[in-house]
Amino acid sequence: MDEEAYTLDGAVDRHGQPAIRARTGTWVSGILLLVNQGLATLAFFGVGVNLVLFLTRVLDQDNAAAANNVSKWLGTVYVFSLLGAFLSDSYWGRYKTCAIFQAIFVVVSSINLPLLRILIQAGKRPNASLFRLRTLQGLVLLSVSSSVFLLKPHGCGDEQTPCGSHSTFHIIFFYLSVYLVALGNGGYQPNIATFGADQFDEEHPTEGHAKVAFFSYFYLALNLGSLFSNTVLGYFEDQGMWALGFWAFTASAFLALVLFLIGTPRYRHFEPKGNPLSRFCQVLVAATRKWKAKMTQGDNSLFEVDKMKSAFNGDRKILHTDGFRFLDKAAIMTTKDHAEQDEKFYGRNPWCLCTVTQVEEVKCILRLLPIWLCTILYSVVFTQMASLFVEQGAAMKTNISNFNIPAAGMSSFDILSVAVFIFLYRFALDPIVAKIKSEPKGLTELQRMGIGLVIAILAMVAAGVVEVWRLRDAKEDCPNCVNASSLSIFWQIPQYMLIGASEVFMYVGQLEFFNGQAPDGLKSFGSALCMTSISLGNYVSDLLVTIVMKVSTKDDLPGWIPGNLNQGHLDRFFFLLAALTMVDLVIYVICAKWYKYIKFEGRNGADDNGDGGQMEHSV
Repeated sequence: MDEEAYTLDGAVDRHGQPAIRARTGTWVSGILLLVNQGLATLAFFGVGVNLVLFLTRVLDQDNAAAANNVSKWLGTVYVFSLLGAFLSDSYWGRYKTCAIFQAIFVVVSSINLPLLRILIQAGKRPNASLFRLRTLQGLVLLSVSSSVFLLKPHGCGDEQTPCGSHSTFHIIFFYLSVYLVALGNGGYQPNIATFGADQFDEEHPTEGHAKVAFFSYFYLALNLGSLFSNTVLGYFEDQGMWALGFWAFTASAFLALVLFLIGTPRYRHFEPKGNPLSRFCQVLVAATRKWKAKMTQGDNSLFEVDKMKSAFNGDRKILHTDGFRFLDKAAIMTTKDHAEQDEKFYGRNPWCLCTVTQVEEVKCILRLLPIWLCTILYSVVFTQMASLFVEQGAAMKTNISNFNIPAAGMSSFDILSVAVFIFLYRFALDPIVAKIKSEPKGLTELQRMGIGLVIAILAMVAAGVVEVWRLRDAKEDCPNCVNASSLSIFWQIPQYMLIGASEVFMYVGQLEFFNGQAPDGLKSFGSALCMTSISLGNYVSDLLVTIVMKVSTKDDLPGWIPGNLNQGHLDRFFFLLAALTMVDLVIYVICAKWYKYIKFEGRNGADDNGDGGQMEHSV
C-alpha cells in the first residue's frame, strides 16, 4: 500500500497495525467522541451542579458545610484523573481506560440491583458482600440511594418540604454512590480528551490543524452537555424531583458508553509506554551517581539512541535544552559506560546511563509544574460556580411571575458564554492576532491562560459587587427574614458570563498546552494536570472557606458565609479571591517568561518545532 495511506505519527489500529488514514480516525471518530463527552458531561454535571442544593435541602447541611463537601467531592473527581492517566500511559492504553472507567461511572449488575431493592423493601440491610461487587457502582447507586433512602417523604427536597432524618447507613450509602461517580468520571476525563486528539495526525498539515480545533470543540461539547442538566433537569430537581433527575443522568451516561463502544473499529491508538515513574527514577539515580562527572561544551557527549530504535518505539526524540544541568549528567557517556556498551546496545544499564530524551522528559515535567501551580488559584475561582454562586443565587429573587428559576440553572449563562467566546476566538480574535503578528498562529497557549486569569479577576469583582447590592436590598426590604432579597437573580449574569469567557482562554489553553508540551509517553498525564489543577482548586477553596469562617466568626459574629447569607459578608470573600488571583497573575507572568517550550525531533529526522519551536513566550 502507498506509504501516504498510513498516518505519520505512529498511530495503530485496533489490531496493532499501522493506522490507515482513510479508514481510521479524523472527524468521524472525533465527532463520535465529542457526542460521547457531551452525554457523559450531562450526567456528571447534573449531579455536581445541584449537589450543593441536595445537601442543604435533603441532608439538611448548612451553606458552609455543603460548599465544603461539594469542593471535596469535585476535588476527589480530579485526583482520580491521575490514576486514570497513569493506567492509560503505562499499561492499558487510552481506549481500554476510557471504556473501563465509563463502565464504573454508570454500570450496575442487573442481578444485584433487584436484590438490593428487595432487601431494602423488606426492611433489611444489604449484606456487606454486596458492596464488594464491583458492578454496584456509579450513577445507578446514586439514583437508588436517593429515591429509596433519602427522599422521604415523597416530594421532599424542594424549598418548602423538608426531608426526614436519615440514618448513618443511609448517609454512608449516599456518599459511597457519589464517590464512585467521582472515580468513574475522574479516570475517564483526561483520557477521553487525549484519545480524541489521537484521532488526528499532528504531522499531517490538515489533520494537525484539526487536532488544535478539537480541543476547543471538546470543551464546547463539555459545556453543551451540561446545559440540559443545568436547565431542564435542574428545574425538576429544584422542584424536589431528585430521583427523576438522577435516573435521567444514568440513562445519559449509559448512552454515552454505548456510543463510545460503537466507534471501536474506527479509532486510532497509541501503545502504552510503560511506567513513567521508573524512567524518572532512573534519571535521578543516574545523575546522582555521576554527580562528579564533568560536562563538556555541546551535546556530543550525551547519549541518545539512533533514529531507527526511536522510530521502532513510536516516540519522537526530544532535543536537548539548557537548564537543570545536573540532570544532564545522567546522559553523560563515561569510560565505564563505553566499556559496558556493546555494538547492539543491549549492554546499557538504564540506572547508570539514560538517553537525552529520557532526561528531557524529566525536565519537561519540572518546567510544567510552576505553570500548573499558577492555574490552581484560577480553579478556586471556577469552583465558586458550583457552590457559592448557587447559594448566592438562592438568596436572591428567583421568581418571574409564577415561574421559579433554579439557582443552579444560572450556570447556563456560563455555558452560553463558553460557546460564544469559543467561536469568537477561533473565527475572529485568533485570525486577527495572527495577521497582526504575521504568524500562522495567533495567541500562544501561555498568553491565553494569562488572559483567562485577568477575566477571572473581573468575574470575582462582579460577584462581589452583586453581593453588596443583594445585601443592601435584603436589609432594606427584608431585614429579619432568612435568605431573601428583592434583587433579581439575573444580576448574576455578568459574573457567569465572565467566568465562561475566562474558561475559553484558561481551560482550552491548558488542554492544548499540557497535551502539546507533554512527552509522547505522557500525553494522558498532560491532560490530567489540567484536571488536577481543578482538583486542588476545590481543596484550596474548601480550605479558604474554613479559614475565613474560623477567623470571621470570632466574638460571636455570624461570619462571612453563615447559613443566613443576609447576616454575612459573602462580598468580602469574593473580593478576597480577586486580590489573591491578582497576586497569582503576577507570579504566573514570571513563570511564563521563564518557561522553555519542548522541542521534538520529527520522525523523519527534522526538527519538529510546532508549538515548541519558540523557546520563550511571555504573557
